Amino acid sequence: MKALTFQRYGKSPDIGFAEVPRPTLKPDELLVQVHAAGVNPIDNMIPTGLFKAVVKFELPATLGSDLAGVVTEVGSRVTRFKPGDAVFASIFDTGTGAIAEFAVVPESAAALKPDNLDFVQAAAIPMVGLTSWQALKERVNLRAGQKVFIPAGSGGIGTFAIQLAKQMGAKVGTTTSTGNVDLVRSLGADEVVDYKKEEFENVLRGYDAVLGTVRGDALEKAVGILKPRGTMVSLVGPLDAAFARARGLNFVLAFVFGMMSRKIKRLAKKQDVTYSFLFAHPDGGQLAQIGELLKTERIRPVIDTVFPFEQAKEALAYLAQGRAKGKVVIKLR
Repeated sequence: MKALTFQRYGKSPDIGFAEVPRPTLKPDELLVQVHAAGVNPIDNMIPTGLFKAVVKFELPATLGSDLAGVVTEVGSRVTRFKPGDAVFASIFDTGTGAIAEFAVVPESAAALKPDNLDFVQAAAIPMVGLTSWQALKERVNLRAGQKVFIPAGSGGIGTFAIQLAKQMGAKVGTTTSTGNVDLVRSLGADEVVDYKKEEFENVLRGYDAVLGTVRGDALEKAVGILKPRGTMVSLVGPLDAAFARARGLNFVLAFVFGMMSRKIKRLAKKQDVTYSFLFAHPDGGQLAQIGELLKTERIRPVIDTVFPFEQAKEALAYLAQGRAKGKVVIKLR
């Protein structure tokens, strides 16, 4: 079967199409014919080797984390799905990839595709949906009436997280460029800062939580808009020692990650707020709950561009430019 693979880590990962063996199943896995695959920033980061010590692949490895498709085969212990079921899933951090004609999906990671979404729309959801869910519901414990800052509101994470936060009854602040102000307001953003005209740290105050979605010094600036005992959850780093311990990494990596996050932790402590790094994990149960919100159209997918399978490499390059409004999706069939 055809898959988009990378051959090695580093500056020249040799990303391209390759013929790879059709996967074989373990008892608790599904074989899914992929109809569409969503792409995420992490898909561009993996080949660089940035997360080599954390996310394990056997090289050459298939790229991609999000998919929607049809189950063609099930393992001997699978009980929740059958051949012919339309499903969607994130398979991030499972050691395999989604940008391929067929993909292996753990039963625990899959959920039935909402009937009102096509495969492209469904493939746009898993990573951003699960990341937003795990950050806002589990890590922040966001409550109705609280204020959460979700920068880069027109991006893949931003467009979903704003909608989820509004469903939870929160007030949302965000940043975006002039041309995307109307989009983020249509998703529910209450306070919108046009970063081409003003700095968010000069405008926003009294926030209960920050979802870190932007690299650079934005996290450090965002500490200042939080209330005492507020919460900052970063999706972009720096990694911290708690993350290393949770993944069972060795003492050396825990020390290194602790050093990487020392500056932001010190700033957070000074402001009496907490900082943590979040790596979203696949969870079919959570994805099914997200599916219910999608079925009732309380949350809608936001898609920027759909690329054909033959242009999967171009889809990743386009995403890397950082200008997408919502998600970038590859359509296989």
